[in-house]
This record gives sequence, structure tokens and C-alpha cells, in this order.
Amino acid sequence: MLRNKTIFAMLLWLACVANVQADDPQKQVAPIDQIVAVVNDDVITRNELDERIDVVKKQLQRQGTPLPAAEILQKQLLERMIMDMLQAQYAKETGVRVDDAEVDKSLQRIAQQNNFPSVDAFKAKLEEQGVDFKKFREEIRGEIIATRLREREVDSKLIITESEVDNYLATEAKQMGKGEEYHLAHIFVVIPEQASAEKIQASQQRANEALNQLHAGADFAQVAAGFSDAKDALQGGDLGWRPSDQIPPGFREVLQKMQPGEVSPLLRSPNGFHIIKLVDRRHHDTPMLITQTHVRHILIKTSDLVPDSEARSRLLDIKRRIEGGASFAEQARLYSEDGSASQGGDLGWISPGETIPEFEKAMNALQPGEMSGPVQTGFGWHLIQVLERRTTDVSEEQKRQQARLAIRAFKSDEAWQDWLRQLRDRAYVEYRDNN
Repeated sequence: MLRNKTIFAMLLWLACVANVQADDPQKQVAPIDQIVAVVNDDVITRNELDERIDVVKKQLQRQGTPLPAAEILQKQLLERMIMDMLQAQYAKETGVRVDDAEVDKSLQRIAQQNNFPSVDAFKAKLEEQGVDFKKFREEIRGEIIATRLREREVDSKLIITESEVDNYLATEAKQMGKGEEYHLAHIFVVIPEQASAEKIQASQQRANEALNQLHAGADFAQVAAGFSDAKDALQGGDLGWRPSDQIPPGFREVLQKMQPGEVSPLLRSPNGFHIIKLVDRRHHDTPMLITQTHVRHILIKTSDLVPDSEARSRLLDIKRRIEGGASFAEQARLYSEDGSASQGGDLGWISPGETIPEFEKAMNALQPGEMSGPVQTGFGWHLIQVLERRTTDVSEEQKRQQARLAIRAFKSDEAWQDWLRQLRDRAYVEYRDNN
């Protein structure tokens, strides 16, 4: 069954038909709104799609990116709206929630990063550019939910073996370009899960069409906006600067032969077809000093039986006991719900990038000996205490850790795309042709 939005739209349409026919039976009535896609038990309407198209057009024009053909842009945006809706539905079904306070914090951070003195000033600027701030706010909520889903469904399940690290370091030792960084843009055309030969061929033809347009002189950002299935498509497919050790070896070999401004041939991965543009490259040989943090924590997980409010309340009770003189380590052994509980919550020395962003940000804000308030991540609620810090040069173990991070980075990207494909393939999606 369709949800209330669909039922309401249908009833309203029927009411309008009845009223007009009562006045003039010869008159024909156009629907107030149309359904363009049914996504499980929800819908996307023509007005919603048109609004998204209008926002994206303005965004591309501000960026100076030529607009893709109207039918291509509409198709791309509809697919992205479907994927956003599927993620929101799955998050709701599995208990992933993002409250208003978290959205407010994210908006404050975005405003600061864009050099606005306050969220109100940022809001005024967006509205001046024709952006509906309420919808922008909900998009930020959706981004946070997507991040939580990725952490829970993909990142928390990745396993990096020591043999993978050994192989990676051995390959790196043989590779040229150690210490090199690449500024990349890309176009990614996905292959559906368990795709037939015909669907794989259709994806390849679509990717080849994009490549042909680039060879004919089309703007890369325009082609990315029109063809790429990646989330960064509307930013011209810009990936920013990537260290060579965070690029899959097969792609890196191609990049090493390219000059800035060149576009790669069509590249294949398990998830789809890629076109990469080398925007620029740079080299650095400076040794890297890193700050490591010795930290411990107590985790209370959330679930259908333990909502956010209860988990946070439990953690506040533990915090009060510790502040009253109880041992942090003993409280962790008694109440923490992760593998570090038996070690009194001790996570050892943590290097940058080893923990999820919310945890790392809270950890970095603490002084040695200081304890945080409740910190929420995709795993639940944490109480964090920093024990000490040190600055260290890159050691053999650090090299191995950097290798683990690099392996995790591209394994995470592939696993996330695979998870999204499976989510899409399990869904009921019906397109409505209203032309």
C-alpha cells in the first residue's frame, strides 16, 4: 500500500474532478500533482522532482558548470532521489535516528567552514541564492543518516588481514610514485547487483557514451553531472587530492602514465565502469610526524530495546559515579559493551584516522586526564577519557597502519557501492510515465 501522501494526493484529485464535473461535465481536469516513481511504500512526485531539478540547475550555474541535457539531468536526479529515499526508509526500519540537536551542530560546523559568523548568516545567504533552508536542513539530516548507515553496515564489518598489509607494502616498494598525490575527478557508472549480460552491456554503453562526449571536447564536470552515478557527480566528480597509496593499484598504474588534464580510458571495477581525469599531481618527501592519543572509553549500544535516550541516561549515571570517585576502568569492565571492556575500556594508542569521525573529534578536544560527556556515534553512546598524548615519527608499525587505512579506504568505497546496489535491487521501484 502507498503511504498517506499518495492516498491524500489521490483523494484530493478525485475531489477536484467531482467538483468541476458538477459545474461542467464536459470539462477535463489535470491532476494537481503526479507520481513519477513509487519506491516501496512511498512515492516521489513531479513537484518534488521539479524542485530538485531547479535547485541543481542553480547550483551548477553558480559553479559555472554547463548544464547536461534536460532528460539526462532529470533521469540522474530521479535515480538519486530514489537512492536517498531507500536509505531513509532503511534507516527508519533499523532504528537509525538523527535528532535536531545533531543537525544543528552540523549546520554550525558547515557555517564555520564557509566563514559565516552564525547559522543565521549562513541561512540568509542560502535563501538569497534561492535555497529553501528547511529542505537544506533535511538534506543535512539525510547526509548524517547515510554516514551512520555506512559506518554500521559497511565500515564496522571490514576486516583487514596482516597478509593484505604485507602484500600492499611489498607492492608499494616496487611501485614508482611513492609519496605522490593526485588531484582527481571521476565518472562512475554502476553495474546493478547480479546483472545480466544485457544490463552489463547497457552500463558499458552508457559509460562509453560519456567517454565519447569527453573525447569530442565536452566539459568533464558537465558529463559527470549527466552520467555519473557517484554522489559527487554534481560537484563535477571532483575527488580532490588523493595520496597514491589510497588509490587502487590498477587505477594508479594508469594514472602514472597520464599527464595533468588527460582522461583515462574506460576502467572496470567489480561495481561498475570508471573514467578518471588527472587534474594535477604533486610530490612530497617530507617525513610525517603524527600525534597519537592513549584513550579509553565506555560504550553503551543502542537497539530497538535500548533507545538513544536510555543509552545516554545510563552513560550519564556511569559518568556521575566516576566523577564521584569510582574507577573508570572498573566501570568499563562492568558496563561497557565492546571488546575493550575486559581491558578497562583501554583502546591503546590511537593514530589519526583510526577511529570514526565523531569519536576522533571528541577525543581530540580533550586534554590528558579529561573525560568527555556522552558522545554519539553509529555504534551507540561513548564516554571517552584521554590518558596521554605523544608525537612520533613514522615507524614501521605506523607504515603498516597507514597501509591498513589505505586498504580500508578503497575496500570501504567498493563495499558501500555494493551495499547500495543490494539495497536498490531488493526494493520495489515503479516508474510512472506521465508524459
